[in-house]
Amino acid sequence: MKKTALLKVLSVGVTSAFLIAGCSGNEESEGSKIDTKNLSMEQIEKKAKEEGEVNSVGMPDSWANWGQTWKDITEKYEIEHSDTDMSSAEELAKFETGNADVGDVGVAFGPLAEEKGLTLPYKPTHWDEIPDWAKDDNGDWVVGYTGTLAFITDKNNVKDAPTSWNELLEGDYKVDVGDVMKANQAQFAVLAAAFANGGDENNIEPGIEFFEKLAKQDRLQTTDPSLTALEKGEIDVAIVWDFNALNYRDQINKDRFDVVIPSDSSVVSGYANVINKKAKDPYAAMLTREYILSDEGQANLARGYARPIREDVELPEDAKSKLLPDSMYKNARPVEDADAWEEATKALPQQWQEKVLVHVN
Repeated sequence: MKKTALLKVLSVGVTSAFLIAGCSGNEESEGSKIDTKNLSMEQIEKKAKEEGEVNSVGMPDSWANWGQTWKDITEKYEIEHSDTDMSSAEELAKFETGNADVGDVGVAFGPLAEEKGLTLPYKPTHWDEIPDWAKDDNGDWVVGYTGTLAFITDKNNVKDAPTSWNELLEGDYKVDVGDVMKANQAQFAVLAAAFANGGDENNIEPGIEFFEKLAKQDRLQTTDPSLTALEKGEIDVAIVWDFNALNYRDQINKDRFDVVIPSDSSVVSGYANVINKKAKDPYAAMLTREYILSDEGQANLARGYARPIREDVELPEDAKSKLLPDSMYKNARPVEDADAWEEATKALPQQWQEKVLVHVN
């Protein structure tokens, strides 16, 4: 569910209309009465242990190594845990009923949850180490880990693995971008190509033109860049999130695939932690956020190939070895104008059909 949802939740427009119509989280609740600005860690930990449990949504054991995080929280604080996996839109709908304490949503859904009055604001200890783009002013949401568009190359098929968008264009191999008509991983690839060629959220035309050139060279694939397709050797180069690429590489054969962040530019996005204003266990939820952003929690995420949001966190070698070098990310940047990107994604399918797909055999 979570991996499927990733292709759907990283832009604002996917389900915002549904949420705006379906949520109205403004009623008074116990969580909304808590003054989270004046709580000490000792108070939070004591009350969290008294609650004795935390109920999450969209944070299953198999995703981003959450399983180890929940095990650590249970052992360290004697707090039991349960999770129901679901998409970001479903998580916020669940928040409305009050039957969830904490969730992990696509970054675009953090501001939406705040707007609908669903969140309990809380600024954890490491708040000042979080980039401004990855948190709101009051602590209603905060990104815990990121994803960045990467190239994964099958070295059995490609002699010289590309390290930039320019090298990708000049190659003689097939490039799989996925289904830009439906999948936001693929749509973000168009934005990343636009970034690399002088465009931005307000002007994605350079990205469309980039893939138009590949299509005219008969080098563009639009099939799902899946683990199975990579394993079968059906893909030369694919454009996917870094944590997917690294996970695929390690599952198949680490030596067979090259994974890089394109050196000229890429797009960074991520997942945000949100605490339900109606949480039955608000202190356990706050303690969970603390742990996720702690050194230990960030290391757990890294072990699941998710890049920690705290750039200066000191990771142990076993966690650091799961990630790409920091130097690869120097030209990767987040979406700066979410409204412009939302509008761009609405127009993109038709533009893609008219300018790119007409050249794909």
